[in-house]
Amino acid sequence: MNSAWMLAEVSPNTPPTIKSEPAEQQNTAITAADGNTAVPVTKQPEKSNPMFTFIMFAVLFVLMYFMLFRGPKKQRAQQAKLISSLKKNDRVRTIGGIFGTVIDVRDDEVTLKIDESNNTKIRVAPEAISRVLTDDKKQE
Repeated sequence: MNSAWMLAEVSPNTPPTIKSEPAEQQNTAITAADGNTAVPVTKQPEKSNPMFTFIMFAVLFVLMYFMLFRGPKKQRAQQAKLISSLKKNDRVRTIGGIFGTVIDVRDDEVTLKIDESNNTKIRVAPEAISRVLTDDKKQE
């Protein structure tokens, strides 16, 4: 690998000129104990260890697995557990921010009573239930 050095020569009477010369290779000579010099050795650039590169890719793959697949899968399992534990008279909040009391739970819908005075009821998908408030009060 040759490098080029750029030299500028400036004199008072002529405009500056730029010259290009190849760089000299750095040779190191090995000197024996008796004072004789051996064949000069040129320094080679160090090559990276392929095992280190493989390990870095493996670590990156594991990290991406946990970020992209493991987290959402865990959240889906937690949501399924929440839906399966719904029962009548649980106080819940939907993902839309509606608070209500569970009246009926079916496979594909949950009926909520949202207003006691008018006896207003709505039907929502089970996935729309964000959290159960009855459990939160017991924990506090």
